Parts: sequence; structure tokens; C-alpha cells
Amino acid sequence: MFDRRLIEHFDWGLLVLILLIAGTGLMVLYSAVMAGWQGTGLHYLFKRQLIWMGGGAALMTGILVFDFQKLNKLNLFIYAACVTLLVGVYFFGQSGGGSQRWISFGGISVQPSELMKIALIISLASIYATKVSPEGLNFRQLLKPAVFCMIPVGLIVNQPDLGTGLMLLLIAGAITLFVKVEKKVVLILGALSGCVLPVVWFFGLKAYQKSRILTFLDPDRDPLGTGYHIIQSKIAIGSGMITGKGFLQGTQNALAFLPEQHTDFILSVLAEEWGLVGCTVLLILYFLLICWGLNIAYNCRNLFGSILAFGITSMIFWQIFINVGMVMGLMPVVGMPLPLVSYGGSSVITNMMGFGILLNISMRRFYTS
Repeated sequence: MFDRRLIEHFDWGLLVLILLIAGTGLMVLYSAVMAGWQGTGLHYLFKRQLIWMGGGAALMTGILVFDFQKLNKLNLFIYAACVTLLVGVYFFGQSGGGSQRWISFGGISVQPSELMKIALIISLASIYATKVSPEGLNFRQLLKPAVFCMIPVGLIVNQPDLGTGLMLLLIAGAITLFVKVEKKVVLILGALSGCVLPVVWFFGLKAYQKSRILTFLDPDRDPLGTGYHIIQSKIAIGSGMITGKGFLQGTQNALAFLPEQHTDFILSVLAEEWGLVGCTVLLILYFLLICWGLNIAYNCRNLFGSILAFGITSMIFWQIFINVGMVMGLMPVVGMPLPLVSYGGSSVITNMMGFGILLNISMRRFYTS
């Protein structure tokens, strides 16, 4: 029998926030690809993004149908499927931009590392839901989650995609702290991380990755090479001033000075055309979205659902935090899309799946474990 409480508890507020951010994203993307466009009709990238948005919305709606607790039972299957895709990238993957991250199915390219974010969150929520204790987790209890985390991180970093690999570590770290660990575990892991950093710098990072970090510390050391992205992004942000130059009037974008303007640096397009006001509006929407997700995690009566909602929210938060910091020159340049704003099918689908799970948990927040 259909539970009428699902209709009564549908989270219209979260849906409105998602639609507002998605609408803003389409407007900015339209400007990013259409300014200076010499062709007729809509730019093909904008058409593709509309298709991805439509597919993502359909997937998000489909996720609402089943009880989110079924993900707990399917977590190993979902995790194994995504790891298999990551392994498949090595044998059948497509190369681009100096890395091999995509795999094609019937002419549609998918980035498995994006889907892995959701799979890892589900797996960690399933593991931690059976291990939570008031005293916090010890090293032995953290061994299994660590193995589940490091397998995809190792595969992704070797593509190479350091940004997404670090993103998985940040998500896993946030979830682990959320469920609580023993204080001595935090202190020992913190000390070990400090010891490992020099080893990673000298033996783990590739030359171009070191160059990006050095450029972050001193953008003028290579203004026409690795520092070009950050310098042009800062020029675009600064030239927008308070209210911006106006829709489709951004010269940094139209004259193609701004690289990756439709993906990682799309926030610079918004800043140039809508200024501080436009950026503030988008960041307020994101802030409300994060608070909404945390509220869902807090009010969910099911432990698995609560950890899952927190994990999805942390994924959205870290993407926003890193992208905004990168565009403003406060963090090194890594491949990190802005949720529902940057162009990219895998990113759109992954985020829509995350929002579908959040809506699902919110509708069924009265369910107990």
C-alpha cells in the first residue's frame, strides 16, 4: 500500500533550491559558450548540457521511487560496478587533456571517477552504520573503510586525476569525522600525514602537478604557462566589479582570454558579467543547499540515511569550496566542476543522483533503522 506520508513529507524547498541553481547554471553556461559564437542556433555544448540536465532530472525522479535503505543492501554491488568501470578505463578509456578518464558506451562518454563519489559514500555509510559507538572508532574499525577508500583513490590518481582522488579522500575524511573517531586516532593520523607529505612531493607528484602548486604560491612565475588560468580568472573577476558588465558582455570570455570558461572556470564568467552581486546570489543558494542537506542528515531517524545524507552534502560542499578557491587563486588549479553550473555530463548526472538520494531520505526521514 502506498504511504501517503511520502507526499506529505516531500521536500519542496530542496527541489526549489536545486531548480534555482540549475537555472542559474544554464544561464551562465549559455553566456560562456554563446559569447563570440559564430555558428547558427544554440551552441552544441549548451544543447548537450540540456540533454544531460533532462537525463539527470529523470534519474533524480526515478531515485525517489524506492526506499533509500535498499542502497544499504546494494552497496557492494554498486561499489564493485564503479571500481570495474575504473579498471575498464585503463584498457578501453579515452584520453584527453593529458589523462585517460573517460570510457564510451554507444557513443556516450562517461567519467567513472565521478560516479565513484556516490558509490564510495554509499559504501562508507553502510559500513559505519554498523560500527558507530559513543567512544569513537579505533584503528581496527577504520581498516575496512580505509581499504574501500584507497582502492578507487589509487586507480583515479593514476589516470592521472589528482583532483578527484583528493576529493574522495576529503569526502571519506568528513564522513569518518562525522561518525566520530577516537581522539588518539586523529592525532596519530595527523602526525603521519605530516610525515608523508614530503614523500608525496618528491616521489608521488608528477612534474606538472608540482608546477601547479608552485604557481599557486607564485602565479607570476609562469604567466603564459601554468599561471595563465589563474591570472586571466582574476582579471575576469576583478573587471566585473560590483554589478558586472552585463549578460553576454564579458570581454574576457567573448575574446577567449579565459580558458576552460565553460567548465572549471565558469564562475569567472558569472563574476565578469554579474559582478559581486551575481556571485553572492549563487553562493547564498549554495549555502542554503548545504544547510538543507545537513538538516536532512540531522533529522533522519535512520542511521544509514543520516550518514548517507551527510556524505552527499559533504560531496557538494567540497566541490564548491575547491572550485571557488581555485577560481579566485586561493587554491591550486585542479579539475573540479562547480555543481549544476559547470558543463559536464558525468558531473551533472552524479550531482543529480546525489540530490535524488537527499530528496529520498528527506521524504522517508521518519523511517527507523
